[in-house]
Amino acid sequence: MRDLCSICLVAALLIAPSAAVPADVQKGLDAYDVGDYETSLAECQPAADSGDPRAQFCVGRLYANGFGVAMDDALALKWYGLAAEQGYAEAQFNLGVMNANGWGVPMDDAAAAKWFRLAAEQGFVQAQTSLASICHSGRGVEQNFVEAYMWFAIAAGLGDMNAEFKLDEIAPDLSAQQIADAQQQAKSWLDAHPAVTTQAGNLD
Repeated sequence: MRDLCSICLVAALLIAPSAAVPADVQKGLDAYDVGDYETSLAECQPAADSGDPRAQFCVGRLYANGFGVAMDDALALKWYGLAAEQGYAEAQFNLGVMNANGWGVPMDDAAAAKWFRLAAEQGFVQAQTSLASICHSGRGVEQNFVEAYMWFAIAAGLGDMNAEFKLDEIAPDLSAQQIADAQQQAKSWLDAHPAVTTQAGNLD
């Protein structure tokens, strides 16, 4: 079992689509949540075939974990990819994880960074912390301590407690001026994304 989608409530809210979910897709998503994977696939597959990104993500998740079907990374990548290309942040994040781990594809840190960044820019907290980590390590991107601190600060601002700890952990790698610059960049990002910050604040 490889469920990449046990995300915090903040992140789940941040990617909630504004449009109503079609009844069949919602039934499939609800079935997934209670472990009825046969129903989840039956309801989501037709909508996935028709191009619904939430259904595509759900089908990808079933194949990624082997829930109700044989585990199949190729099909997981296919369905995650279709949803990700439509801008579905959680699918983008999961593609990043699969590329980072070499699940179904050769390990590709640059591709992982690409997908993490796309999801992070939408306010997906786990993608933000993942992007921060690779910016700090230089895996798949040019090493950049300021950007790493910025993304950890953004995630912390959205309520991620682990990101708070990471800020303290990487602070010795930066000068006081670099930390101030990163904090200002994080504030500017949060100020430019009021919908994201408002949804996170509603959880307080």
